[in-house]
Amino acid sequence: MISLRPARNKATTAALAVLAATLTGLAVPAAPAGAATTAPAAVAAVPHRILFDNTKAETAGNADWIIGTAQPDPLVQNAHPTTEKSWTGALSAWGVALQKTGQYSLKTLPAGNTISYGGSGALDLANFDTFVVTEPNTRFSTAEKTAIMRFVQNGGGLFLISDHLNSDRNNDGWDSPKIINDLLTSNGVDNTDPFGFSVDLSNISTDNPRAAALPSDPVLHGPFGTVTGSILRSGTTFTLKPADNPAVKGLVYRTGYSGNTGAFFVTSTFGNGRVAAWGDSSPVDDGTGQSGNTLYNGWDDPAGTDAALALNATAWLSKA
Repeated sequence: MISLRPARNKATTAALAVLAATLTGLAVPAAPAGAATTAPAAVAAVPHRILFDNTKAETAGNADWIIGTAQPDPLVQNAHPTTEKSWTGALSAWGVALQKTGQYSLKTLPAGNTISYGGSGALDLANFDTFVVTEPNTRFSTAEKTAIMRFVQNGGGLFLISDHLNSDRNNDGWDSPKIINDLLTSNGVDNTDPFGFSVDLSNISTDNPRAAALPSDPVLHGPFGTVTGSILRSGTTFTLKPADNPAVKGLVYRTGYSGNTGAFFVTSTFGNGRVAAWGDSSPVDDGTGQSGNTLYNGWDDPAGTDAALALNATAWLSKA
């Protein structure tokens, strides 16, 4: 039988009781009320908040650039998704992969809404860490462009995905290359090439762009794996202008290109925020979506490591 000296305080009493119970095979008693503990209380992790846009005709034509039809909350369709078919949308693989980590909270800004920053709405950009815009087909309003730029300037992440020239799916005279360039040159915050790149007005039919040799880059070598390259199936590239913003960096390049031309995936910063841009929507297409759309599985295409690129970039933009 083990003899224990009287405890000097409640914390010591609790600790000795646990030791005695362990050695004698007794059940561990509950700690006395008010007892001190040596281990800190567990703190719930705050998820990284991602908002996917669906206000700029992202589902026009054969496009289906949404993570799910349940909007704004994809969990309404399936609260415990396991595959891209758990949610309905061509970006569902992207969304489900983030959801399964338990580290991200995902929402969609539904069609008919206005992009805002600093307002009182639940879907205002101020409530999110990263804003994803995949192949916008409707021009941003003046107020929306200012909201996006202020969001990034104050620490937000912006993920822009373009497509090729003349990819105007809703026939309003604007396609994604022109819309993104308009954001960069007429936004009311900084109209002088704020991110240090522009979208090339090109239509490149096919290529398998390769990753640059940047062994310490957090997007190419991130938490979701190593990026070796991507796929380009009717898309475009970017021209870098480091004199305008020295933070701009090309990560993936079209075959035969390097430096300031032919960049297929670029990153930059603006103020306290971060920016990533991709030259084609095909790499994030998972081949599933709403019926009636013609979709292709670029997400799993063995010619690229598109899933790792999309997910690593999301993590970097969100400062995860």
